[in-house]
Amino acid sequence: MKAAAGDSDGLPSPFPWGPAMHAGLCLLRLPARDFWAMTPREMQAAIGGLRPRNAVPDRTGLEALMGAFPDGEIGSRQ
Repeated sequence: MKAAAGDSDGLPSPFPWGPAMHAGLCLLRLPARDFWAMTPREMQAAIGGLRPRNAVPDRTGLEALMGAFPDGEIGSRQ
């Protein structure tokens, strides 16, 4: 039986330090003191992981939108 999280031997995956440090120190430009003081939950919130995701329309919804807002002919802009 496979563990819910981790690899096939049942151990959890190691924490992704490289991507976390890149996001915190390079993208967010946090001072090292602030980066190392953050909890994983605070880092997740800072990089946008806690915001609600927008719903994606299914095929029927997409077709309804395409019918309501059809593309015009190319070159017919005025």
